[in-house]
Amino acid sequence: MANKYDATFDVEKDAIRAGSYADGAVPGESFEYGNSMYAKLQRLAGKFHIEQRGIERVPEDERTDTSLLNVGTMWLSANMVVSSFAIGLLAQKLFFLGFTDACLVCFFFNVIGIMPVCYFSTFGSTFGLRQMVLSRFWFGWYGVKLIAIFNVLACIGWSSVNTIVGAELIHAVNNDVPAFAGILIIAILTLFVTIFGYKIVHIYEFYSWIPTFIIFLIILGEFAHSGDFVNLPMGVGTSELGSVLSFGSVIYGFATGWTSYAADYTVYQPSRQSRTKIFFAVFIGLIIPLLFTEMLGIAIMTATTINDGNNRYIDGYNASGTGGLLAAVLFPPLGTFGKFCLVMLALSIIANNCPNIYSVGLTMQVLAGWTARVPRFVWTAIATGVYIAIAIPGYSHFETVLENFMNFIGYWLAIYEGIAFADHFIYKKRMSNYFPELYDQRAKLPPGIAAVFSFCVGVVGMVMGMSQVWYVGPIALHAGEAPFGGDVGFELGFAFSFVTYAITRHFELKYFGR
Repeated sequence: MANKYDATFDVEKDAIRAGSYADGAVPGESFEYGNSMYAKLQRLAGKFHIEQRGIERVPEDERTDTSLLNVGTMWLSANMVVSSFAIGLLAQKLFFLGFTDACLVCFFFNVIGIMPVCYFSTFGSTFGLRQMVLSRFWFGWYGVKLIAIFNVLACIGWSSVNTIVGAELIHAVNNDVPAFAGILIIAILTLFVTIFGYKIVHIYEFYSWIPTFIIFLIILGEFAHSGDFVNLPMGVGTSELGSVLSFGSVIYGFATGWTSYAADYTVYQPSRQSRTKIFFAVFIGLIIPLLFTEMLGIAIMTATTINDGNNRYIDGYNASGTGGLLAAVLFPPLGTFGKFCLVMLALSIIANNCPNIYSVGLTMQVLAGWTARVPRFVWTAIATGVYIAIAIPGYSHFETVLENFMNFIGYWLAIYEGIAFADHFIYKKRMSNYFPELYDQRAKLPPGIAAVFSFCVGVVGMVMGMSQVWYVGPIALHAGEAPFGGDVGFELGFAFSFVTYAITRHFELKYFGR
């Protein structure tokens, strides 16, 4: 039965390819060809106006999204959320930083982290290819599967962590609402947006930042009016060095977490669109919400250090995490309206999870031949079920999960970026040296040996520089006070992978010629 299905699908795939353009792009109408289960699902999707395209290249005549506002607001909404606010809380809670030094770390590491997202976003409009498909030009047909596995874990992991934050907010509003209920509400609403695809995701993100931004302004105003801000002093010496590096690693991990699907959200932009304008549209869309929400979190968390025997901030945080802390700001002065604000912030998680759940379907299609035969929207639904199953038991351990997961994301993406940038700036040097029509021709793509080897070497650098509760690398020990030192895992991961690839790719090209 399986062989018959495979043969049917291969015939239909050939038909699709026959109808493709000379540059390898696939016209939208071709997805409904044939009588396989894949074609039947695509026809069903077409009836409900669900995006049928997966990792296939977008033809130029279908790239009709010319709005730079769509590009910027995509990331503005995705980061103007309570998850970003929660990152700021870690500065004092886990790393004992003062206010000024925490804000400086927030600024500089965010700028570093978002640069790859901005740069790779310009590739989507230039080539009409998704980020994981573009990665084949650096990692090869087989090597990219390793990256895809990491990206699937990242998408599902981010969604789980974010949903936990939202559930905390709902629980802070009404203690009778169990954690699983809040998680289900957010996950199902996210699925409803993402299953329809690119256009609906962009429409949702175009507007969803507005109510969230207004609520954050209300929070800022109420906290400023309370007079409970504490200007915690900066630290000094090696302990300060370690705290700065470790908090910086978390900030970087959150900011750069969008890198592995940056191009996914510009593939319907025309190739004539200015790459510079796309770069800065993404930059503005990322930097404003990240700095605003994280610095607000840093400021409010200082109030938990007030030692007057009746600190509602620390009591709220201990009771319901991020949600309890925000409740301490809003509930006393605003009452019922404050509860409404928290519910709206909980729903803001949808905007943050949309890129993760949309892109995870695309990433799954890169993993294997059979996964490509499953439409994107099916993978979107499956991934939703998986991260719900992870988030519900993970609810009670959010803070530890958040710190460990942020660092994990920063580590592997730094290695990915090191390899991609080494190939692009040293070997390809310009966009004209890419041949996007070869994106699905494995024999003409790089072998991927240099990339995979460099990734492994990058992992060595990461391990030597990482500082986690469960392991501290030998170099990390020298970057701060014992026993945890300072986290330099992403810096070493990037450096090791960049240098290794720059050397080994030369020999790979010489031997294989591709």
